[in-house]
Order: sequence, then structure tokens, then C-alpha cells
Amino acid sequence: MENQKSSSSLKAIIAVLAVLLVGSLVYIFKITSDVTAVQTELKTTMTEKESVMMDLENLKTTYDAAIAENTSMSDELIQERDKVVNLIADLKKSNGNVAKYRTQFIALQSNMKALMAENEVLKEKNITLTTQRDSTVVVLGETKKNVEALAGQNEELAKVVKKGSKLTVLNTAGIALKVRNSGKEIETEKARRADVLRVSFTIAENQIAQSGDKTYQVQVIDGKNNVLGDKKTETFGENTLTYSFSTKVAYENKTVNVSQDLKGDDFAEGTYYINIYNKGELVSKTSFVLR
Repeated sequence: MENQKSSSSLKAIIAVLAVLLVGSLVYIFKITSDVTAVQTELKTTMTEKESVMMDLENLKTTYDAAIAENTSMSDELIQERDKVVNLIADLKKSNGNVAKYRTQFIALQSNMKALMAENEVLKEKNITLTTQRDSTVVVLGETKKNVEALAGQNEELAKVVKKGSKLTVLNTAGIALKVRNSGKEIETEKARRADVLRVSFTIAENQIAQSGDKTYQVQVIDGKNNVLGDKKTETFGENTLTYSFSTKVAYENKTVNVSQDLKGDDFAEGTYYINIYNKGELVSKTSFVLR
């Protein structure tokens, strides 16, 4: 009887232990499944995070390259690049929902594509403008060379014209004359007989010279190195000239013969020098001798 009670108690204990074992197994299985699910979820989350991070880094690299080209859109590109940088920083700190970062990445990527397309259009325009500018620079360079060449030619031509338009004084001569009471004039080479010194010269024809009144200063110097006549003194620039008389000539681009007398009553013997000046510049000279 006692053996039967002991056997029943043992069976009851075994049954309870079996129930507890099954419960434990079920609990352990559930815990293991939950852990596995969490690990899987974490692994998926980390993989998605890394994927979004890589996409964002690539997006940033694309912006960096575009900004380095220094186009007119650089400021806009920098602003968008900064948004990507901020999102990368936020994602690094995040341990949770990655989906929102993927959504923001897609929006930023869409903006990037639009900006890149616009940037490419601007780059093409810049290339065209640069080509046109370079062509214009070449044309302007050639034009400048031509202008400089023409300027040089004009300067040389102006010099030639100036030189060519300068009046030439020819046939300068000086003689001494004895004037009789009748008014008759007799050329003489003797100083004591001379009453008048006559100076003559010719202004040659010049069709490109400027016509109008021309004034010449005539300087007569005797054998004692004295300036005869009025002995007027005039300054031309830095030079001072003392001359015997001046004569005004109406010049009309034709040959003009000029003659003027210098009176005196006591001419010295020796060599007489005649110098013809125009505005202080010596244009002709000659000499003669009185005995």
C-alpha cells in the first residue's frame, strides 16, 4: 500500500517536471527567436544605414567635383553640398529609423540631378563664350597690329609731308650798288663806292605747302663781324636772333623772287655774310666780298 502511494507521488513529480521542462523549452525557444529577430533587424538596419551613408558620400563627392569647376552656380552647389554634409552627420548619430534618411537622400539626389543638368548647360555656354572671346581677342590683336602699323605709316607720312611742305629758299645772293644822282644803279665790288647792299633770294614752288604770308629774317654781317641794318632782336623758342631786317612774302604755292635793299654810307672792306631765317631757323646763306 505504501509502495503504491510512493509510485503515484513519483509519477506526479515527474509529470510536473515534464510540464516545467516543456515550459522552459518553449520559453527558451521564444527568447532565442526574439534575439535572432532583433539581431536580424539590427543587421538589416546597419546594412541599410551603410547603404544610405555610401549614397550620401557619393552625392557629396559629386558636389565637390562640380564646385571645384568654379562655375557661376558654385554658390548654389555649395548650399546643396552642405545639406548632404549635415545629413551625413545626423545619420552617423542615428541608431533608429533609416527610412527617413533614405527619403531625404532621394530628395537631395533629385535636386543634384537638376543642378548638374543646369551646370552642364552653363559649362557649354561658357565654352562657347570662351571660344568667341578667344576669337575676338585674336581679331582685336590683329586689328591692333594693323592700327599700330597704320599709325606708324601715318606718322612717317606726316613726317614726309611736313618735310615736303617745307619751303625751299634758293639763289640767295648779295651785291653792292652805287646809286647815281639820276637814280641809275651800278653794281660795284668796292666798299667805298657802295651806297646800297641788295639781298635777293627765291622761294621755290611747292604745291603741298601751306599758302599765305611768310616772314623771313635777313641777317647781314660785314667784314668786321657787325650785324648791319635795324639790328632787331627776336626770340624763337630757346634761340635769340639779331637780324638786319625782315621781309614779308605773300606766298601762293608759286615761285617767288624776293629782293630788298640795305642802305649804308660807310661799308667796310671784307667778306659779307648773308643768312636767311624763317621763324629763327636758318634756311639759306651766302657771302660776297667788297674790296
